[in-house]
Amino acid sequence: MIWFLPVIVIGGLFYPVLGYLMVAMMVFFLTLSFFKARYWCWNLCPRGAFLDIVMSKFSLNKPLPGLFAKNWFRLAVFISLMGFLLLRIMRSGGNWVLVGSVFVGVCLITTVISIGLAVFTKHRGWCAVCPMGFLQEKIGKLRKK
Repeated sequence: MIWFLPVIVIGGLFYPVLGYLMVAMMVFFLTLSFFKARYWCWNLCPRGAFLDIVMSKFSLNKPLPGLFAKNWFRLAVFISLMGFLLLRIMRSGGNWVLVGSVFVGVCLITTVISIGLAVFTKHRGWCAVCPMGFLQEKIGKLRKK
């Protein structure tokens, strides 16, 4: 699945509708998370595969700051990114190409952040605060209740 990442991040700069691949993946993994929690993260995530295969070779392998494990911090990252996403979608005026570019932009921004974290901390540092991983974890816990 690693090939999805460059398709969206690079290809999406030229063909913004490729951002809808993110929407399709989100629908799939959020549905899957009801049954398997964060299964997507550790087995199917294109960014996770990139971090494992490529960035693990460049990582300083330093411990993550303790802040990253705090639930309130992960919630704040989730709310911030989702707020940014919703604001950008609302500003698109319903233009489906612009909406696609919003998803491409979010993928690009979070990929740049994940690369920075991978270099200076553990290669999967981003996964500790990934908003989609956070949401999958919460959905997975709903099933156990």
